[in-house]
Amino acid sequence: MDSLLITQGLNLLFYGMGTVFTFLTLLVGITGLMSIIVVKFAPDEPVEVAAGSNQIQPELVEPRIIKVIQAAINQHRGN
Repeated sequence: MDSLLITQGLNLLFYGMGTVFTFLTLLVGITGLMSIIVVKFAPDEPVEVAAGSNQIQPELVEPRIIKVIQAAINQHRGN
């Protein structure tokens, strides 16, 4: 009786681990295939960053907002 229980346990172990291994192998393969497809159809384009890109562009922000932000920065710095 015990050997039958151990055999059933081993069968369950191998089927369960086989299922997980198969699923993970398919997942890695499909993810790799998707990466190849994305690179093929949408290659990376280099992004050019301007030297002063961290500056606020006045034409995009209202002057009133710029003054409020500047006042907050000055207050924070203790000016």
